[in-house]
Amino acid sequence: MTKADIVNEVAKTTGIEKAQVLAVVEEFTSVVKASLIAGKPVYLRGFGSFIIKHRAQKAARNITRQTTLTIPAHNIPAFKPSKSFLNAVKEK
Repeated sequence: MTKADIVNEVAKTTGIEKAQVLAVVEEFTSVVKASLIAGKPVYLRGFGSFIIKHRAQKAARNITRQTTLTIPAHNIPAFKPSKSFLNAVKEK
């Protein structure tokens, strides 16, 4: 499902104009991004959490050149679904 599909579905079920729904979806994603960039997780009860995961420094191999390189420690955004959402997906 794409962003356009989400906008169309929400507009159809709520009766709100597509332009307004698109603005809300865009603002939601920008708020989530800004919060994660600031290091603050986003919790949506019954849906899940957008969190920051820390990846430790590790060694990797370049097989074609037979060299070892170091990947520095870094943070990545992640999504952790709620238990009710996870169970609903597992059952289906």
